[in-house]
Amino acid sequence: MGEEGNPQTPRRATRSSLCSTPNPKISTDKSKSCNQQPLTIHDLAYRDESSISLDDLISSLPGRRSQIIELLRLLGPLDSPVLPFFVYGGASTGKTSTILQIFKHLKRPFVYCSCITCYSPRILFESVLNQLSLHRRNESNGYSSASRCEKPSDFVNLLQGALRSVVDSLKGSMAKSSSKKSVGWAGGKMVYLVFDNLELARGWDKSSNILPLLFKLYDILKMPEVGLIFLSNASPDTYDSDTGYVEPIPVYFPDYTEDELRQILMKDQGSPKLYSSFLDVVLRPFCRVTRRVDELSTAFSSLYQIYCEPLDDLGTVPNEDMKRKLFSHLQPHIGPSLNDTFKVGSRLSSEASAKKNKWKGIAKKNGVCESSDEIDFHMSACAKYLLICAFLASRNPATLDASLFDSTGGSSNRKRKRKSSEKSMEKKETAEQELLLKGPGTFPLERLLAIFQCIVSVEESLPDEEAQEDGGLEGESWTNGLLSDVLLELSSLCNANFISKGGSCPLEGANRYRSMVSEDIALKVAKSLKFPLSKYLYRG
Repeated sequence: MGEEGNPQTPRRATRSSLCSTPNPKISTDKSKSCNQQPLTIHDLAYRDESSISLDDLISSLPGRRSQIIELLRLLGPLDSPVLPFFVYGGASTGKTSTILQIFKHLKRPFVYCSCITCYSPRILFESVLNQLSLHRRNESNGYSSASRCEKPSDFVNLLQGALRSVVDSLKGSMAKSSSKKSVGWAGGKMVYLVFDNLELARGWDKSSNILPLLFKLYDILKMPEVGLIFLSNASPDTYDSDTGYVEPIPVYFPDYTEDELRQILMKDQGSPKLYSSFLDVVLRPFCRVTRRVDELSTAFSSLYQIYCEPLDDLGTVPNEDMKRKLFSHLQPHIGPSLNDTFKVGSRLSSEASAKKNKWKGIAKKNGVCESSDEIDFHMSACAKYLLICAFLASRNPATLDASLFDSTGGSSNRKRKRKSSEKSMEKKETAEQELLLKGPGTFPLERLLAIFQCIVSVEESLPDEEAQEDGGLEGESWTNGLLSDVLLELSSLCNANFISKGGSCPLEGANRYRSMVSEDIALKVAKSLKFPLSKYLYRG
């Protein structure tokens, strides 16, 4: 089942072997691939026999009426120039199928490339050029592309030439159809470039150059006959870069509701009433875990077979007694299916996981107890330092800030420690216990920013190589940066409940903050930055 759980869209003849990967629009028999006719400009669009009306388009995509209307509005009438737009939303929310069905309805020429199958810049470039050049990769040409393209500069030059050729051919087709006064080419002279699964391109080796290039194609090409459509699971904010380009118009696809999922899963069912009684049992508990149609359809296919085992005739309309019997038969299998199907896997790469398993084996062999010192969430370097500063401000007395956070990071003016006596050790342990009982203290914003400024200034004063090894601030100069950036990170930490924001102090008249993280988490964050947190902690 696809993104919506609908049957696969009929594919166009032009996509049979144009790209290095199968395209979601082509469905050709392998036995006919050797005797295919040469591709024409009309093969860039869906055929007339596969077109659908607007009502069929909306009914085929439950829960996507507003998105369809918005996309049709952005595409505009025939041959109207369009700005780039960015379709985004969670996985399996119908983005790809909606775009393909819209072009099936409009019958306009377009080129489709997915970063799942086009998994490198060269394959992506050549896939676009092959489709625009009407080049089919087959045995006769050694399955080679129309032109080899690895550099972005070569891709831009070849793309401009291919697009001009396609636009001229489309204009010629329109002129011929109008001169013959017959219903001919109705797709117009516009051609659209659709880039799907764009978030995967961020993992490529040269993603810092490829993604800005794709977003700047509108400014580079300067062709009103070309439209750009980007599809991604990630929001547009995650693609911000320093290079300027025309920001695409965002179109958001929210997750399906429970009623919309029911409509999608009920499509093309042989026994609607029986399957509806099955969904009454399983849909709600599974929706608490995931709303992805592909995951739900996979899990429900095996559960539905178990649900129907007591029945001799699948066409039977179950009554209340039969529903209770079927539910009792299925109930023991629901929990294990939830646990087995929706386990969250690790996102580590194969090399990283292999290295991790290797060190685990060495530690186990040497009898070393394994402990995880890595944080399991992503956080910017600035936020990590703010979290550490808030933890220190909550645990340390304010009177020690001047001695701990001096110009040298509190490491040069320390007096040589004397050997602790038993009495002083007991006092220290008592002070630590009292500190734990009191819990983290509150602090004003000015104190947090002062500690942050001292720590960051020490980190930035390190040599480049040493700062890079120690985690540093990843090239960010927060001492000279805007205070608003630091305050924005602080607001994000408060929203995530890492730092709590209390009421204003009656004496100071300003809001006070408190660190909500434990010492274990603070040590893990400090270790990820290679920051010596224990050196700055006051133990009594």
